[in-house]
Amino acid sequence: MNTRMRRAAVAVAATTMAISLAACGSAKESGDKAEQSSEKKGDDLKIGLLLPENQTARYEKFDRPIIEKKISELTDGKAKVTYANAKQDANTQAQQVDTMITNKVDALILGSVDSKAIANSVKKAKDAGIPVVAFDRLAEGPIDAYTSFDNEEVGRAQGTALLEALGDKADGGTIVMMNGAITDPNAALFKTGAKSVLDGKVKYGKEYDTKEWKPENANANMEAAITALGKDKIDGVYSANDGMAGGIITALKAAGIDPLPPVTGQDAELAGVQRIVSGEQFMSVYKSYPAEGIVAAEMAVALAKGEKLDSIATSKVDSATTKGIPTVLVPVVSLTKDNIKDTVIKDGIWTLDEICSAKYKAACDKIGLK
Repeated sequence: MNTRMRRAAVAVAATTMAISLAACGSAKESGDKAEQSSEKKGDDLKIGLLLPENQTARYEKFDRPIIEKKISELTDGKAKVTYANAKQDANTQAQQVDTMITNKVDALILGSVDSKAIANSVKKAKDAGIPVVAFDRLAEGPIDAYTSFDNEEVGRAQGTALLEALGDKADGGTIVMMNGAITDPNAALFKTGAKSVLDGKVKYGKEYDTKEWKPENANANMEAAITALGKDKIDGVYSANDGMAGGIITALKAAGIDPLPPVTGQDAELAGVQRIVSGEQFMSVYKSYPAEGIVAAEMAVALAKGEKLDSIATSKVDSATTKGIPTVLVPVVSLTKDNIKDTVIKDGIWTLDEICSAKYKAACDKIGLK
């Protein structure tokens, strides 16, 4: 895993540089201001890292090691990162924030379980003088910085790909819409983006907000949709991520639906990429976790040292409670069988051997993935 992280970090250096260079005009000014600020801290920092769940592979496999590695690089190995995963429990995460406050961390990177429920905890951290970086999900409360992907663009990419896959059924076809958890603000953005493309073209046979993003809940929802609509009445499925796509495809196969309708996804999980190779899943959305994690680390270290973010954050967003949050949004890529080699393999996320295991070797050969 360390080797993969090094490969991935190197591969996204250009992306990260592009993000940073976009603000070059203000970098010197920001640096000058930072030099003038008082009570600057050195590299001996304590950074808290709270991630929301471990159902999705990305948080433990990519985000945590990428962030920890970058913080170490930025502080000459002197900073200490204290980590906890809430395992999809909002109450647990609130307790974890309390622990971070008690431990007097210098900054906190927070991937929220429930963006609204965590607002009071964010305020408590702020009152304790601890800046909070919202990671991947825009938590409410007095957030100091935010980095994520362009989440409406994720939905648009999914919707556009689904229409492409539907072909002549793109006009008036019936789809099942499997959205993410209502507690995750990103799920609403994915939905908005997707519907901006799909509205007026397809019919929504059934639509679900999937509790906790769990594949088993998506599976149960899909079974209910098949029963309600009929096996031959589902032309496509919008799935907000790869984990749910797996549960959806299992339900479709169990119902004997053949050929499978096109199913979307997100996160470029290994199982999702392999389903794309085999033709069971039409697409996923590849998001550069290294680029996002590197920005989160840069923000946290800068804030912990009392520095401004002018040279890092190139834009601002508003949450329901806070206006003008310094923000970096990382671009996304629609992933299909045609660009696997140029995305996840090129960036070192997955190797050819990992994707094209014995079970998928013939499928890889068929699409020229060698």
